Parts: sequence; C-alpha cells; structure tokens
Amino acid sequence: MRVQWTKFIVVLLCYLLFLYWVKSWLGLLVIPFIYDIYITKKIRWQWWKDSEGPVRFVMSWVDALVFALVAVYFINLFFFQNYVIPSSSLEKSLLTGDYLFVSKVSYGPRIPETPLTMPLTQHTMPIYNCKSYIEWPHWDYRRVKGLGKIQLNDIVVFNFPAGDTICSAPQYQAYDYYQLCYQIGYQMYPQRPNPDSLTQAQLPLYFNTIYQAGKQTIEANPQEYGLIDTRPTDRRENYVKRCVGLPGQTLQIKDRIIYINGKANKEPDNVQYSYQIKLKRHFTDEEMKEWGITMEELKDLNNYGYMPMTNKTAAILKKRPDIVESIKLNTDASDLDIYPLNGNMHWTRDNYGPIWIPAKGETIDLTLKNLPIYERPIRTYEGNKLEVKDGKIFINDKETTKYTFKMDYYWMQGDNRHNSLDSRYWGFVPEDHIVGKPIFIWWSSDPDRGGFSGIRWSRLFRFVDNIK
Repeated sequence: MRVQWTKFIVVLLCYLLFLYWVKSWLGLLVIPFIYDIYITKKIRWQWWKDSEGPVRFVMSWVDALVFALVAVYFINLFFFQNYVIPSSSLEKSLLTGDYLFVSKVSYGPRIPETPLTMPLTQHTMPIYNCKSYIEWPHWDYRRVKGLGKIQLNDIVVFNFPAGDTICSAPQYQAYDYYQLCYQIGYQMYPQRPNPDSLTQAQLPLYFNTIYQAGKQTIEANPQEYGLIDTRPTDRRENYVKRCVGLPGQTLQIKDRIIYINGKANKEPDNVQYSYQIKLKRHFTDEEMKEWGITMEELKDLNNYGYMPMTNKTAAILKKRPDIVESIKLNTDASDLDIYPLNGNMHWTRDNYGPIWIPAKGETIDLTLKNLPIYERPIRTYEGNKLEVKDGKIFINDKETTKYTFKMDYYWMQGDNRHNSLDSRYWGFVPEDHIVGKPIFIWWSSDPDRGGFSGIRWSRLFRFVDNIK
C-alpha cells in the first residue's frame, strides 16, 4: 500500500498541476476515479484479465489501443504535434516533404473548441470520408499560458482563416470558398461596370451582387461543387507560413519588399520569386540536385514559361547561356484576387497596402473605404452583426464609426513569394487560429526521389529557428 499511495500522490500532484495550468477545475471530478485506481480498487477497470481465451486476447489489444489513442490525443492537444509540409509556399526555407515537430507550448495550447474528435485526424475520417469530430459540445476560445509570444519573422502553424466555409466536393475542398464565389460571380457579369466609376457608397452593393451571384451558382450546382459546409476554427486546415506582421503594426509591400512601420523587413535568406525563363535545353538531374530545383517548380515551364527561384539560383542561371536564352523577373500581377476581395484597392502581391494589423483593445475609425479590410475580423472572427445601410455602418444594429478589436491579429506570408496563398489573398490570421511553433525537422523526404536516395539527411533534426 505504501507503493500505491506513493504512486497516487505523484499522479495526483501532476494532475493538479495540469489543471492549474489549463485552469479547468471541472477536471477535479476525475480525482475519485484516480483514487480508486490506486487505492480502493472498487471498480474492476481490467475485468477482462479474469477471462480466458479470445476475450482476454482481444480486450488486451483494445485496452492498449484506447490508452495509446487517449495519450496521443492529449499530447497533440496540449504539448506537441507532427506536421508535414504539403506544398512549396515556404521553399527553400522549408521544403515539401519536411516533417515538423510543432510545439503547442511555445505560444500556449488552445483549449479545444470541438473536444470530441478522433485522434490523429484534423477534420475528415480516412476511408469513410466523413467528419472526424462532433460539433457538440462547442467551447469558446481560450488559450493556456505559453512560454512566449509570436515574434516577427517566426515560422508559425495556424488554421486556415478562410477555411470556415468549404464546398464538400473533394476537388473543391482545398479552394478558398470566398475566392471561388467572386471568380464565378465575375464570370457571370462580363459586362459589369468598372468599380472605379462607382462612388464609395455604391461599392458595397456592387461587390455583394458579384459575391451573391457566385454563391448562388455554387449552391445551385451541388453535383459539381458538393454541399456548402462549415468547419469550426480548430478543425480547419493547418497552414504554415512566416509571420511578417504583428498586432498594431502597419505593413506595406513596395516592389516586393515588406515594410513594417516604414522600415524594410529583412527578407528570408532563401526568398523566392517567379522568373520568366526561356531554355535552350532541359536541366539535367545533376543540375537540378545541385541548384535545388524541384519537379514542382518546373510544372509551368517547358522550354519557355515561369519558374520560382532564389536570387542565388537566378544569378547562377544568368551566367549559363548554354542553358538559358533569357531570364527576367516576373512582374505581372493581378489585383482581382487580392484581399480584400471587395475593396477595390488595386493592390497586388508585389505592391500592397499600407494596412494596419488589428491589435486587441485598439480602436479604429471605420469608413466605407477601410471597412472591407476589417469587415471579416469584425463580422466573422469576432461574431458581430455588420451592415451598411444608406452609406452608414451598423454594428449589432447600432450606427457607428469606430470599432475596438477583441483579439490580436497577424500577417502571414510564404517565403516563395510568388507561389504562396497567404495573407495577401485572405487577410489577417486571428490569435484563436494559431496552432503552434515548429521547433525542428525530424524527417525529410524528397518527393522527386523515392527510397533511400530521397532522404534529405542534412535536414534531419535541423532547428527551424535557424532558418532565417
């Protein structure tokens, strides 16, 4: 009994410290069960050990599996999680095929909004293709105190902000639903007026007409787009980008360079831009490996086309007239797909802003001109009713010209600047979407090279903080 009491006291102290950390005293209801496991043993927790034959064999495996799933659930929820880089938005800083050890403790873990979920899944059950979570109960956002806060130029994992609404058809689930609505809406109004010819008071109706036309088309064609579905914050897709703007800062992009409060921010060492290139011959496998060129980067390039590359790679290719006939920076840029989609700002991916990043407790003057920028934080992320009537702004049915933000927001961009869907396209990342901080790369495999030769040995256990 002395040993059992010692075990009980150690487990109890650890559990109480955990409850104090997460500030969830409802967990005190579990203490009598912990006491029974170690001391009284009134409940036969492992009744199947008294059985014989297949029952004992099967239940021993069920017991081990349940314990493993519960342990993984709590570890992933409060401490750390594995994450794989699925796309090239952070090339060449983080590579497609890098597996990251992501710390939840660095910025503080979130109390789950949807606690009833299948471990090791984000939102969909494999094979069955159904939701892997139950939306009830739904808890309000709360974050446990962490080791620190997001710093400028940190690489951060977060939930995709525009992923609150999706088309359920598999081929459209990865699309930005709002971008898709506007794209379809524009196609339905080829003779639409130029928004520059409209007054500021007319613009909300103009953009709403386009958006609603696209939305209604999607809803009327479930055979193509599927049903319209929603996802809670913690069940949205995980994204990883670099934080280039903090709450309360003013960000502007001028000729591709990011300025924070008027001062140029340091570009990542491996920043990439798209180049227009004409080849005399294809790259050899040895050249691709030496210069870090991937098959994905060549997908828009035959002998002539576009290719993302670092400044170093561009400089090398400019000195190789035996391979390259011409090469120049791609400066083409559209303003139709840039956030805010209903703002008529004429910003592009290379020349953007200035834009003030909302900070918790800070108040902003609202006008019809800047409302499109802050409409989504006010309405969607902070849950207010927002309307424009007769050129006047109403929040929760009260006319106003000011708004005080309830959360901090961040600006995220990929290091592969011309091949990254980031805040320039869907706006701010609210604090309740922050998942964690990548600590190191625990595994890396090259998708262009299978087997043993595809292992990137030099990247194993490389610390992400050292990737500047």
